[in-house]
Amino acid sequence: MTVLDDRTEMADSDDETSALDALFEQLSVPEGFKAEIVEGAVFMVPQRSTHWLIIRRIVRALDERFGMDALVFSDVRIDFPGHRNGFCPDVAKLRDGAEQDETGHWLHQDIEFVAEVLSKGTAANGYGPKKTAYAIAEVPVYLLVDPYVGKCHVHTQPKDAEYVTETTVAFGGNVDLPIADLTLTLITADFPRD
Repeated sequence: MTVLDDRTEMADSDDETSALDALFEQLSVPEGFKAEIVEGAVFMVPQRSTHWLIIRRIVRALDERFGMDALVFSDVRIDFPGHRNGFCPDVAKLRDGAEQDETGHWLHQDIEFVAEVLSKGTAANGYGPKKTAYAIAEVPVYLLVDPYVGKCHVHTQPKDAEYVTETTVAFGGNVDLPIADLTLTLITADFPRD
């Protein structure tokens, strides 16, 4: 038996996707909460209005730049490399033509951009294991928004399980995101602080 987060047990499995599917099916997530699995541990955090307002601005900017038919998701499970990483990124943009696999999951190999808006209880995940998993998966652009300090961190050029480049912009400045051979300028003047 494998113990997940010292509270949840499930049988060992060579098939990480099946193991994650089984665990997600066992979860009882209260309304207004988001659940994801990071390195085998289950995390549930309340959805906060500050976070949604930032997520909404990011999604709208992506829609304006890439069109309403672009594959842009919020809180949709995507499995990532590493031990039982079933993330539900705050925002993920997939390449044109991306398709779900035979189990109905989107593939991390198709992600062009991912954004996470930090929550206090899970901030360490955004700066640590999630950032590492995104780099291992070679997600080209990882935007980390920290409403507690009022800063955006743009990570690009994944190589050898880390990002080579990090650019930090304080709320109020414009963030240039190099997505799919285009540049999206994200205006952060109205990003709320928490």
